[in-house]
Amino acid sequence: MDGEILRLAERAPRVSAPPAVSPDAGLVAFYRDHRLNLVRLAVLLVGDRETAEDVVQDVFARLHGKWRPGVTTLAYVRTCVLNGSRSILRRRAVALRRVERVTESVDSAETAALIGESRREVLLALGRLPRRQREALVLRYYLDLSDAETSEIMRVGESTVRSTTARALARLHRELGDTV
Repeated sequence: MDGEILRLAERAPRVSAPPAVSPDAGLVAFYRDHRLNLVRLAVLLVGDRETAEDVVQDVFARLHGKWRPGVTTLAYVRTCVLNGSRSILRRRAVALRRVERVTESVDSAETAALIGESRREVLLALGRLPRRQREALVLRYYLDLSDAETSEIMRVGESTVRSTTARALARLHRELGDTV
């Protein structure tokens, strides 16, 4: 009996299954299109590429299975990256309060060679700004978002974005002079 079933199965025409379409195909395409800019945003907020990549990866991992095309927007994902960066910065601040800092952070020779001195000065000055001012400048001038888009992501009023940005620029001008 088993032999007869096997012979019938061998003679049966082979039907190929249609190619499987991943339910998260839209998320994969979104990731491919926007990952680099989201990592750049996170780098400007947290200060290093590895942590920034982790932040973006965590955001997309949380979106897996929850992705809804047309509902999940770039602004929403940027807000998630901003919040993830804030969490990293909070954890760092807590760690710094608990651990005595022994040495200054030094860039590798490769990084120092790639980043021009004036750009490095601007990035260091940007890193010294208060969190909210740094976020406002990065969103407004690096991502070239409008006041309305920046206020939506930061969840503050447009006038707050304008005043925060003005204060941040004034502080950078004081620190850097004509470099900015």
